[in-house]
Amino acid sequence: MSETHTTPLHTLNPLNRFSNRAEDYVKYRPSYPAAVIDIILKDLPPTSQLLAADIGAGTGISSRLLAERGVNVIAIEPNAAMREAAAPHPLVEFRDGTAESIQIPDQSVDIVTCFQAFHWFNPEPTLLEFRRILKPLGRLAVVWNNRDQEDALTAEYSQIVRTASNNHPAESRMQSVKPLLATPYFGNIREYTFVYRQELDLTGLIGRAMSVSYVPREGLIYEQLIHNLQALYQSFRDECGFIYMVYRTSVHLGELKNL
Repeated sequence: MSETHTTPLHTLNPLNRFSNRAEDYVKYRPSYPAAVIDIILKDLPPTSQLLAADIGAGTGISSRLLAERGVNVIAIEPNAAMREAAAPHPLVEFRDGTAESIQIPDQSVDIVTCFQAFHWFNPEPTLLEFRRILKPLGRLAVVWNNRDQEDALTAEYSQIVRTASNNHPAESRMQSVKPLLATPYFGNIREYTFVYRQELDLTGLIGRAMSVSYVPREGLIYEQLIHNLQALYQSFRDECGFIYMVYRTSVHLGELKNL
């Protein structure tokens, strides 16, 4: 039976569901546009003075992007396989922890970021924790790479994944931002959208699909998934053997409200 779109994602084993996906996650998950980091850091103090907590950091894709700008980052990730697969960076410190229970002192970080993970968290305790660890003038950034359904290849890929995952609820994240918009803890929520293109060969396209925690890795559905991805690749590959996945990267920024 499929999980309905009303199923809270934080009830679907978010802590361990990526354990067997870490290698594909490292190799094939997209990065984020430079403009995303620009907007997160805009009008803040010099980056060398900033401490960020990147929650649900996975293999550290976003943590390293912040660190490359000079930000010190505490990367909170509950999954040991994901932490161990992360490439190290001198300004990134990985810690075990969950969004609902962040082992960071009160009012100690300038930025809380959450890339491609907020939909897996229990929103009420998570937002309370974000409020607790942020400095009074701190900033919250919630980011998603959303597949662009107006791009033909990306729309077809999305349909292939939806079919293989039996319409898993994580395929529709629009409702995931609602708790942020409704919370009493944060205000002045602004949304920005940027376009990002991911270049993939056939191995990369298959690896990108395999990095998704809710698609099968064996059996008849898996075999059909691979067949469909191969056909998709052949339909859209360019003369150099690449296809291009298109994302609309959404960034929601907010500040603490005075309660």
